[in-house]
Formats: sequence, C-alpha cells, structure tokens
Amino acid sequence: MPADTELLPTDGAPPVGPMVPTRYRVTSRVVETEDTVTLGLAAVDEPIEDLKPGQFSMLYAFGAGEVPISVSACPIADADVRHTIRTVGATTRALGRLQPGAMLGVRGPFGAGWPVAQAEGGDVLVVGGGIGLAPLRPVVHQVIAGRSRFGQVAVLVGARTPADVLYREELDHWRSNDIDVGVTVDAADRRWTGSVGLVTKLLDHRPIRYDGVTSFLCGPEIMMRNVARTLIDRGADPAAVMVSLERNMHCGVRLCGHCQLGPRFLCSEGPVLSWADAWPLLAVRRW
Repeated sequence: MPADTELLPTDGAPPVGPMVPTRYRVTSRVVETEDTVTLGLAAVDEPIEDLKPGQFSMLYAFGAGEVPISVSACPIADADVRHTIRTVGATTRALGRLQPGAMLGVRGPFGAGWPVAQAEGGDVLVVGGGIGLAPLRPVVHQVIAGRSRFGQVAVLVGARTPADVLYREELDHWRSNDIDVGVTVDAADRRWTGSVGLVTKLLDHRPIRYDGVTSFLCGPEIMMRNVARTLIDRGADPAAVMVSLERNMHCGVRLCGHCQLGPRFLCSEGPVLSWADAWPLLAVRRW
C-alpha cells in the first residue's frame, strides 16, 4: 500500500469539523519553476466549499505536516481546484513530490478573499511578486471571465530571475484578453530582453487611472509597501488598494493565535485587507 494512503480512513465516512482534513486526490502536477509546482486537486470525500480568489486551504501531507496554501485557480475557471506550492520546507517539499493519484488532506476554505466584484466598472491593477502571483491568478481569471465589466486592466509581475516567472505560457493568453502584462526581474540572463529592476518601475506608462483604480497586491511585504505608497502618491484611494498579508496560519479558525497581527486574526479577518486597514498594523514595529 502506498505510504500516503496508510493513514487514511477506510470506511468512506466524510470528515466532521473544520479541524479534520477532507481527502483529496492529486489530478495533475505542473512544474512551474525549479522549486514551484501546481497541483490540481479533486475531492474523494464530500468536498470543502468552493474557494474564492484570495482564500486559502490548509493542505496536509500525510506523515509530514500541514501548511496554508492560497488557491491559485478556482473551480469557476478550472474543473479542479489548483494550488501552487513553493517547496521551501519539509511539508511543502512533501506536497511538491506528490504525483497524480496520490492523496492529501484539505481543510478550508479559510480567510477573506479579494473583492473583485467591487472593482467592476473601473480600472484594475494586479501586482504580484514571486510566489505572490499565485493568489492573484484567480483574480485575473475572474476579470477575464467578465472582461466587459472592467475598464483598463494591467497585470505586473516581478520575479528573481526569468526562470522564476510563474505561469509564463499563460501570460500571452492574458494579453490576448485585452490585459496589459508587464514583467520585470531582479537579475537577468543573456536571453532576457525585458525589464530589470523593482516592480514599481513597471507602474510608469500603464494605461490606467490611478484615482479610480482598484489594486490587488501580493508578494514580499516590502514590495507591497512600496507599490502601495507609490499608488497612493499618484492618487489611488488607500481603501481600494488591497493586499494579502502572509502570516503563520496553523489552525485556520482563530484558536492558535499564530496569525494574530495586532487585534486581527488573519486566518479569518485576512489575509486580504485594504491598505487603509493594513497600514496601521504594519506601522507598529512589534506587537
């Protein structure tokens, strides 16, 4: 019997309670970069509720542990839910090694999602740094699905190197749907002909109105700070600049306190917050 199924229940009874993982099977595995994979997942037991863009699941690798991973493609855009995982620790490496047919546990959905519907009728800016593009991918999918309901749309991507750019083959599809896509890297190789430098460099000459744009930012905290400040300096409303704050999620249901930031528990009151709400929390040196 495969090692990843030895600990699974065999009576077929659905799990009960938010702390009990639901069994899911890996349906697809796509290698995105040297250290990042995207897993397609389908429920074996009664599925969890559909994840919305910006929400996350707790993924459990049997025998290894559990980690929070944001949804990178919702069922609205794909037959199966997808999670993009950067393999940086024991549990994420165990998840990243799973092949189609393997089992894992899923709890969720958790957290507040991106308020994409609130952006309808105006311009949209999506800025992702590194693995931060993964939680933003469903935003782009939702915008494409209702493209006529949005104004100008720009997606700006930052990565360490050209080899670290996520969803490279998908970027052209986004461009074909009247989306302005810009990519920059920290360090280029000889074949790279695009931009080099901070993602804020890509904000220049974008066809959007900053005083009416809804922005969705995800990536390293320093990147989100710099982009948010630049947008606000150019006239953006802090309440319409949305960020995703990553903290150590352990329980997902406000019990363990690992994700507490000031008075907020980000597993339920986040991870998505407006910059107007996030900045007072981030401005405190230490809680």
